[in-house]
Amino acid sequence: MQKQYSSFREFYPDYLAEHRDSACRRLHFSGSALVLAVVLTAAVTRDWRWLLGAPVVGYGFAWIGHYFFERNRPATFHAPLYSFAGDWVMFKDMLTGRVPF
Repeated sequence: MQKQYSSFREFYPDYLAEHRDSACRRLHFSGSALVLAVVLTAAVTRDWRWLLGAPVVGYGFAWIGHYFFERNRPATFHAPLYSFAGDWVMFKDMLTGRVPF
Protein backbone atom coordinates (compact mmCIF):
# COMPACT_ATOMS: atom_id res chain seq x y z
CA MET A 1 0.00 0.00 0.00
CA GLN A 2 1.34 3.41 -0.99
CA LYS A 3 1.59 6.32 1.40
CA GLN A 4 -1.06 9.02 0.99
CA TYR A 5 0.20 12.59 0.95
CA SER A 6 -1.71 15.59 2.19
CA SER A 7 0.55 18.13 0.45
CA PHE A 8 3.34 18.48 -2.07
CA ARG A 9 5.59 19.68 0.77
CA GLU A 10 5.08 16.30 2.44
CA PHE A 11 5.59 14.40 -0.84
CA TYR A 12 8.76 16.07 -2.16
CA PRO A 13 11.28 14.64 0.38
CA ASP A 14 10.04 11.13 -0.43
CA TYR A 15 10.23 11.96 -4.12
CA LEU A 16 13.88 13.01 -3.75
CA ALA A 17 14.60 9.83 -1.79
CA GLU A 18 13.43 7.86 -4.83
CA HIS A 19 16.01 9.73 -6.96
CA ARG A 20 19.25 9.03 -5.11
CA ASP A 21 21.10 7.69 -8.14
CA SER A 22 22.76 10.45 -10.18
CA ALA A 23 22.13 8.61 -13.47
CA CYS A 24 18.40 8.57 -12.72
CA ARG A 25 18.41 12.28 -11.88
CA ARG A 26 20.35 13.06 -15.07
CA LEU A 27 17.88 11.07 -17.14
CA HIS A 28 15.01 12.96 -15.50
CA PHE A 29 16.75 16.26 -16.22
CA SER A 30 17.39 15.28 -19.86
CA GLY A 31 13.80 14.20 -20.35
CA SER A 32 12.47 17.44 -18.86
CA ALA A 33 14.84 19.53 -21.01
CA LEU A 34 13.69 17.62 -24.10
CA VAL A 35 10.06 18.23 -23.15
CA LEU A 36 10.78 21.96 -23.09
CA ALA A 37 12.50 21.67 -26.49
CA VAL A 38 9.53 19.77 -27.93
CA VAL A 39 7.03 22.33 -26.59
CA LEU A 40 9.16 25.19 -27.93
CA THR A 41 9.45 23.48 -31.32
CA ALA A 42 5.67 23.02 -31.42
CA ALA A 43 5.13 26.70 -30.61
CA VAL A 44 7.72 28.00 -33.10
CA THR A 45 6.61 25.77 -35.96
CA ARG A 46 2.94 25.94 -34.98
CA ASP A 47 2.86 22.22 -35.61
CA TRP A 48 1.12 20.89 -32.53
CA ARG A 49 1.82 17.28 -33.51
CA TRP A 50 5.21 17.78 -31.82
CA LEU A 51 3.36 17.76 -28.50
CA LEU A 52 2.63 14.06 -28.95
CA GLY A 53 6.32 13.46 -28.29
CA ALA A 54 6.45 15.37 -25.01
CA PRO A 55 5.16 12.55 -22.77
CA VAL A 56 7.28 10.01 -24.64
CA VAL A 57 10.57 11.82 -23.99
CA GLY A 58 9.60 13.10 -20.55
CA TYR A 59 8.35 9.85 -19.09
CA GLY A 60 10.56 7.64 -21.24
CA PHE A 61 13.82 9.03 -19.90
CA ALA A 62 12.51 9.11 -16.32
CA TRP A 63 11.21 5.55 -16.36
CA ILE A 64 14.46 4.22 -17.83
CA GLY A 65 16.23 5.84 -14.88
CA HIS A 66 13.90 4.20 -12.40
CA TYR A 67 13.94 0.73 -13.90
CA PHE A 68 17.66 0.46 -14.66
CA PHE A 69 19.34 2.66 -12.04
CA GLU A 70 17.06 3.20 -9.06
CA ARG A 71 15.31 -0.15 -9.46
CA ASN A 72 12.09 1.25 -8.08
CA ARG A 73 8.61 2.08 -9.29
CA PRO A 74 8.09 5.67 -10.51
CA ALA A 75 5.83 7.83 -8.35
CA THR A 76 3.80 8.51 -11.51
CA PHE A 77 1.86 5.33 -10.78
CA HIS A 78 0.76 6.18 -7.23
CA ALA A 79 0.87 10.00 -7.07
CA PRO A 80 0.69 11.26 -10.67
CA LEU A 81 0.05 14.96 -10.03
CA TYR A 82 2.60 15.28 -7.24
CA SER A 83 5.05 13.29 -9.34
CA PHE A 84 4.59 15.61 -12.31
CA ALA A 85 5.16 18.62 -10.07
CA GLY A 86 8.13 16.87 -8.47
CA ASP A 87 9.77 16.41 -11.87
CA TRP A 88 9.70 20.14 -12.51
CA VAL A 89 10.70 21.17 -8.99
CA MET A 90 13.64 18.75 -9.13
CA PHE A 91 14.55 20.13 -12.58
CA LYS A 92 14.61 23.64 -11.11
CA ASP A 93 16.49 22.45 -8.04
CA MET A 94 19.10 20.82 -10.26
CA LEU A 95 19.48 24.01 -12.30
CA THR A 96 19.98 26.05 -9.15
CA GLY A 97 22.36 23.54 -7.53
CA ARG A 98 20.04 22.56 -4.68
CA VAL A 99 19.92 18.97 -5.98
CA PRO A 100 23.17 17.57 -7.38
CA PHE A 101 23.51 16.31 -10.93
